[in-house]
Amino acid sequence: MTLPEQHTPAGQPDAQAPDSPLAHAVGEAIIKELAKTFHRDETPLPAVGTTPPVAQPGPPPMSQWAIDASGILRGVAVASLPVGTAFWLVGQVDPLTLGIIFGGPVAALLAAARLISHIKNTVEAAPATHHHHYNGYVDQRSINSQTRGVIAHTRNQGG
Repeated sequence: MTLPEQHTPAGQPDAQAPDSPLAHAVGEAIIKELAKTFHRDETPLPAVGTTPPVAQPGPPPMSQWAIDASGILRGVAVASLPVGTAFWLVGQVDPLTLGIIFGGPVAALLAAARLISHIKNTVEAAPATHHHHYNGYVDQRSINSQTRGVIAHTRNQGG
């Protein structure tokens, strides 16, 4: 038994034929589209071991000791900012203003310390706390209350 031959519809090029104009046009279109996003680097690769080092983004390569030392130096630099600001203020502001600026927090701390000492003395002078514990029968009856009328009259009924 032989299979019937498949025929191309009239007016259509044969897509199976390798030399058909349709196959050639499709191939060229695909090549053009791939050429837009495809790049091949044809430069020869260097031999292993002779390539010079290339600087990478981020901190420069250094030992662990150098990394730790740079962190300490950054901390000291940040800590020196308030001292430098204070020296600058001394040169810029009159003595009365400096006394108010630096004396205010000291006065607040002294007042808070005095308040804490008074609270401590008060707590120590207070009488000792007594706890009372009772043992015995607990009345567990429930009371139902009803209030009715214009002049309220409440009647409690024990349960």
